[in-house]
Amino acid sequence: MLSKINDFVVRFANVNGTGSASANYLFAKAIFRMGIPVTPKNIFPSNIQGLPTWYEVRVSEKGYLGRRDGVDLMVSVNPQSMPDDVSSVKSGGYFLYDSTKKLHPELIRDDVKYIGVPLMEICLREFTDPRQRQLFKNIIYVGALSALLDIEFGVFEQLLVEQFKGKDKLIAPNLKSLKLGVQYIHDNYTYPLDLRLERRNLVGDKIMIDGNAACGLGAIYGGATVVAWYPITPSTSVAEAFEMYAEKMRIDPETGKKNYAIVQAEDELAAIGMVIGANWNGARSFTATSGPGLSLMNEFLGLAYFAEIPSVLIDVQRTGPSTGMPTRTQQSDILLAAYASHGDTKQVLLFPATPKECFEMTAGSFDLAEQLQTPIIMMSDLDLGMNDHMSDPFEWDDKREYNRGKVLNAEELEEIPRFGRYLDVDGDGIPYRTIPGTHPTKGSFFTRGTSRDENAAYTEDGTVYARNMDRLLKKWNTTKNIVPAPYLYQQKNNSPYGFIFFGTSTYSAEEAMDIMTRENLIFDAMRLKAFPFNKTVEDFINTHEKVFVIEQNRDGQMRTLLINELNANPQKLIPVLNYDGMPITAHTIISQVNKNLTPAKPLTYHQ
Repeated sequence: MLSKINDFVVRFANVNGTGSASANYLFAKAIFRMGIPVTPKNIFPSNIQGLPTWYEVRVSEKGYLGRRDGVDLMVSVNPQSMPDDVSSVKSGGYFLYDSTKKLHPELIRDDVKYIGVPLMEICLREFTDPRQRQLFKNIIYVGALSALLDIEFGVFEQLLVEQFKGKDKLIAPNLKSLKLGVQYIHDNYTYPLDLRLERRNLVGDKIMIDGNAACGLGAIYGGATVVAWYPITPSTSVAEAFEMYAEKMRIDPETGKKNYAIVQAEDELAAIGMVIGANWNGARSFTATSGPGLSLMNEFLGLAYFAEIPSVLIDVQRTGPSTGMPTRTQQSDILLAAYASHGDTKQVLLFPATPKECFEMTAGSFDLAEQLQTPIIMMSDLDLGMNDHMSDPFEWDDKREYNRGKVLNAEELEEIPRFGRYLDVDGDGIPYRTIPGTHPTKGSFFTRGTSRDENAAYTEDGTVYARNMDRLLKKWNTTKNIVPAPYLYQQKNNSPYGFIFFGTSTYSAEEAMDIMTRENLIFDAMRLKAFPFNKTVEDFINTHEKVFVIEQNRDGQMRTLLINELNANPQKLIPVLNYDGMPITAHTIISQVNKNLTPAKPLTYHQ
């Protein structure tokens, strides 16, 4: 028998396009308001309407925010997915369903407890409008869960008042629907269940927000005034969030003039071209896309790298190749982004793991782009970008000044006899640049994708070309000490084994380490925050017998990048991979680690 307080997984099985998302989010947010750590995952199809969709909510008093295998309570209101929904419930778990129609005998399991609530029957009796019947059916099952899991009803009342502020007439019918669900459970079942919630104070001042919204807000604070984009799942809401925040924060209070520009381009190639042009002209500009768009942008990214034009790109990764599974998550654009474009090209990558880092790294990426005069690619993913996550609140120092890098003004241009756009004056590989129109006669230069000399004059002299490529490599080495450093989980090595992970793999990697520590198997760990890798990464690999590289793709792309860039021993780097389109779990990590321990040390995963 299950008996868990603040430690279980609830999954909702719905039909896409039926308005279930807001009801499911209401459930997750109520748990958060009770001070209990919670992490929701929206699992939806790429088709617009009619196919199965799921919403998975993990409740974890220990603060584990990664996805977990197995479902403790399934709320299934979609007949199409019911066979799979029943099979996913853990032994001893619960299956809540719409009992308006009798459940098929093939869906009955002896080790599962069934809770029938006649959702449609109640809606037909209580509401006359067809749309209301559909929408309030979802609210009724949330009310039923309120009774079954012992969720404080007052929390729902408060959330509905906040949600429908300015639309007060919607509060009463939603409250009515919640109470209908509560009353049905009171009249027909013993409650609460063995699974239940108790108020805690484990959330503190944390917020719930998705990574794409955090990126959009980060771009505002980072000084962006131009976004050029082409719609693509799962990155579209980055541009939409930027527009929403810009409408509040980029309007001149005196004139009402918009101090920003948003351009929906005809395709991804045009979008990145506009971004490069805007940045060359002195604006801070960015775009957002996913893998297929990144593929199309490769040529222009090569131009920005070679012509040394600051640019910012947010890549919200999804499952490929090709169209793949556009509404599933992966970390599979690593190599494509790192070497974007042909020839000897290396691009700077940032790896946020939380919404707060999405905010901070997006804001900081504009400084990095101008300081290094190169594209900066933010490597988010669908899980981080489109799902709500518990996050530390965002912080910003109003005294912070933007780092525009080596930009010569008119007075500085007057003091030098001749401006050489690609001269390495300081020996760090980073040249000086100017903003067009800074000086009437000095500082102008012609930017092209073909080879040029230090003064930006066209040349096909091989010696000059090689000299320029060597300077770009020197700049790359300078970059290693400027980008965010990796995070080490220990001050000194405690184990012959190490973990390397990044991005959203962090949540489950931390949980796996916690479980293994309880079983006296200690792992050192490092979380990568950026590429290029600095010496800390190289030292970490060299000082461990085995290093498990945790990532969400089939081919071990980060492992390949580590081998390529650090000349690391391939036998030492053990891949731990997940590529089914769902976020990696601690169970997956532990299972793969078990297979590679010598001698084998069996580890158990207690859910």
